[in-house]
Amino acid sequence: MTEPLFTNDTVVFGVLMLALGFIFYTESLKGGFWEKFYKIVPGLFMAYMLPAILTTIGLIAPEWETTSNTGDVIKHKTNLYYVASRYLLPAALVLMTLSIDLKAVFNLGWKALIMFFTGTLGIVIGGPIAILLISAISPETVGGIGPDAVWRGLSTLAGSWIGGGANQTAMLEIYGYNQAEYGKMVFVDIVVANVWMAILLIGIGKRAKINKWLKADTSSIEALKEKVSSYTESIKRNPTVTDLMLLAAIAFGSVSIAHYCADNLAPFFGKIVSGIQSQTLKNTFTFLDSTFFWMISIATIIAIILSFTKAKNFEGAGASKFGSVFIYILVATIGMKIDITSIFDNVGLIAIGLVWMTIHALLLIGVAKLIKAPYFFLAVGSQANVGGAASAPIVASAFHPSLATVGVLLAVFGYAVGTLAAIGCTILMQLASGG
Repeated sequence: MTEPLFTNDTVVFGVLMLALGFIFYTESLKGGFWEKFYKIVPGLFMAYMLPAILTTIGLIAPEWETTSNTGDVIKHKTNLYYVASRYLLPAALVLMTLSIDLKAVFNLGWKALIMFFTGTLGIVIGGPIAILLISAISPETVGGIGPDAVWRGLSTLAGSWIGGGANQTAMLEIYGYNQAEYGKMVFVDIVVANVWMAILLIGIGKRAKINKWLKADTSSIEALKEKVSSYTESIKRNPTVTDLMLLAAIAFGSVSIAHYCADNLAPFFGKIVSGIQSQTLKNTFTFLDSTFFWMISIATIIAIILSFTKAKNFEGAGASKFGSVFIYILVATIGMKIDITSIFDNVGLIAIGLVWMTIHALLLIGVAKLIKAPYFFLAVGSQANVGGAASAPIVASAFHPSLATVGVLLAVFGYAVGTLAAIGCTILMQLASGG
């Protein structure tokens, strides 16, 4: 929370772009140290980790506090992640989805859904198991009574890791956790979820070996990638200024429509949901009053519609490449939210989160091995739960830009089942903690 060296968002953005430029430059070098380095560590992981290092050493920060001359504490935060997630992410989804073959996406088959729901189940059972294991070592870590009961706070993690921010807020309201302590749970959410995302990104670089160990059939994924790549090659051209301006118009015009519709649909459905008499049914549909949910969903729908028009041909002018640039900027802004040394704060709660996520991971690996699912389905199925619509497309697009839509579609499932599944998880956690 101490003031970083760079506090101006314009300067911080430049620092992040320099970091990304350094990564791409070194990744392009042939021979020597860097080529060996990037064979082990994917560039996308470095785009996430280098900003985290810059935050850790105090050059930049996601938020910080200063003291005024009168002694008042003033809170500050960067707006870069908000801009990246609300403007660049939906624009990236539009640009990456223009060339999508929707039929080929559905032909990926049932294993994608199996791995997604396996990830959900891993979160539901992982919470209570983590409480039981940690309570055997440190009972006070999972204690507390009334609004301070730790299981109430962990319910917000369940909401976040199955659905998203809207589901997390719903769980906070449902179980009445002490909001003065809520920041600790948000901290655990950020640290554990991002550590797991980092591991998934590293795994992408090893996916060939992982798929071989899983004995996975990757033919449907490779067929989709090949089909999109062949189409892109057939219409490839040197983009003109007109092409670039039209791409910008398509991308950000779609973003504006998505935001406009979301700003109206969220309060509209919010009123409908608030009028539902059944508390359980009301909690289930809380995500419908989330503007972020509607913004991502509408941007994706617009992009899918455009993929059936001549707009699809803009892939030849580099649509998905521009989308990838936006994704990398988003990854960098996510990375800067992590102070690596902060992992050692609140060790007990972090331990619960890490054990919880380990159970989620082990269940995914076991089921993937059983049904011979590719690592792509494991990684995206997990991230559609844990990371939601903000990061599932990042992981999916790391395999191929044309696969970003798969991440979004699965993440939407997460919003839909998030609150109900989180309630089930919380009931089990309450029993496990004796609350």
